[in-house]
Amino acid sequence: MSKQSSFCDGMKRRDVLRVGTAGFFSLPQLLQSQIQGAEGNSKSDVSLILVFLNGGLSTIDTLDNKPSAPAEFRGDFKPVDSNVPGMQLCEHLPLLSQECDKFSLLRSFTHSNSSHGHADHYMLTGYHPRAGFNSGLKPNNQKPSHGSIIAHMKGPKGSVPPYVSLPRMHNSGGSAFLGSSAAPFVVESDPNAPNFSVPDLAPPLEVGFDRLNDRKLLLSQIDRFKKSAEIQANKNAKTLSTFQKKAFQLVTSPETKSAFDISKEPDALRDAYGRHSLGQACLMARRLIEAGVRCVHVDHSNWDTHYNNFDVLKKDLLPQLDSALSVLFSDLYDRGMLKKTFVLVMGEFGRTPRVNKFAGRDHWGPSNAILLGGGGIAGGRVIGATNSKGEKPAADPVGPEDLAATMYRCLGIDPNYEFYTPDGRPVTVVNDGKTITELLS
Repeated sequence: MSKQSSFCDGMKRRDVLRVGTAGFFSLPQLLQSQIQGAEGNSKSDVSLILVFLNGGLSTIDTLDNKPSAPAEFRGDFKPVDSNVPGMQLCEHLPLLSQECDKFSLLRSFTHSNSSHGHADHYMLTGYHPRAGFNSGLKPNNQKPSHGSIIAHMKGPKGSVPPYVSLPRMHNSGGSAFLGSSAAPFVVESDPNAPNFSVPDLAPPLEVGFDRLNDRKLLLSQIDRFKKSAEIQANKNAKTLSTFQKKAFQLVTSPETKSAFDISKEPDALRDAYGRHSLGQACLMARRLIEAGVRCVHVDHSNWDTHYNNFDVLKKDLLPQLDSALSVLFSDLYDRGMLKKTFVLVMGEFGRTPRVNKFAGRDHWGPSNAILLGGGGIAGGRVIGATNSKGEKPAADPVGPEDLAATMYRCLGIDPNYEFYTPDGRPVTVVNDGKTITELLS
């Protein structure tokens, strides 16, 4: 089985874990966000599962095949018919092709950046990075991620955190100027591991961002907290504010612990999703949404297929994607959850239409098909098209801003709502994007 251990820019998968569980170190703010975002709460109860294919999915080989293009463009894979007449997917996605009635494809998607870090930020926030943007690992990115905006606007629902990232936190998945109250609860553990557990399920209530860089200190703080959780709860009960008490209950509640207990799922269903990281992460995402989490970000590596693109896709990545996504859609549908769960599957960009000399494909922002369904999105539709070689949209291009506008409309969040940065600058939820009405049911 072919695997790639790092992206082309040298960033290791493990590197992103340095960000840690920043979102829960100032937990009282998390409860306050429920009040701040009261406007968003009343509009819609739709939640988001965002499956981010970290490194960049080769959409020309999967969601937008070009069988009539020259060999150096079309690649090795062929399209096959789906359960929706006229809608085709790659031959190596046979299970997903039978669920096409539950999602749509956006093939006229494009943006101008083909660089890791910058493109990630663009896709996960809807804002193109400003000049001088530093994509290095920091607690904050320039603009809040979609998950952080959802957490801020809607706040917690019940006894579970509003925004969860698993099995790791993406570098552009943070809360920026929205602060720790809107940052994700990071699982930092692979749900496919035999003894899976969430190491930071009950972190200390007060740990400053300046201590995040010392991972050993952080782990020791967590360990001491776990060993004396009951003592600390009793000791501090009289001095904690109302929000602090509620925040403590949020991460120590039986409901939260139960939501993360994937072992409660039937073995047959776990097998169907796939006994791999992506499959079990998607199952966990469904479980968390069912428990009341507003947004789950599933971060899956490594789709940066500069070398042996077809071999890596065929033997490793696509079988995992096929089982995970097909069962996620069918499971949500069977449970009556799909109408209230917006599922978005994307990477930071597509791959070059022309195959390189290493039988791989490189970064390509100009053409990048998006898969999305549920939560107000119609199923079985193909919106837009690329030219004959998959180089760019043939007409009516749309980008990250438009995708964000469409998603927030489905989630019931006002795209024109203004946040204010610490220096007083207004920033709207959506940066001038237009709703892609053809996608709506």
